[in-house]
Amino acid sequence: MAWAEKTVLCGPIPTVRDSGMTQIEFELRGEHITLDALLKATGLAHSGGGAKMMVTAGQVQVDGQVETRRGCKLRAGTVVAVPGTRVRLLPPAEVPAS
Repeated sequence: MAWAEKTVLCGPIPTVRDSGMTQIEFELRGEHITLDALLKATGLAHSGGGAKMMVTAGQVQVDGQVETRRGCKLRAGTVVAVPGTRVRLLPPAEVPAS
């Protein structure tokens, strides 16, 4: 397995390539993120229009089901898949008390 590092809105993301599938763990900043925002934040879509086209074309699955709502709210534990890539959403990191 080869490791690479991507930086997005939430910070560094470990990316693993295994069997031709890229696995991304995305740490949420809050309680949820919309599907189109996730696609842009991870670099899977280059723009909001690109995210919309991917979703309306049926190229995006949420927890194994095709999702056609680009604004659907995703929470920790959700798995989003597009051809060649799977993204698992993680809960926000807890900030230590000062």
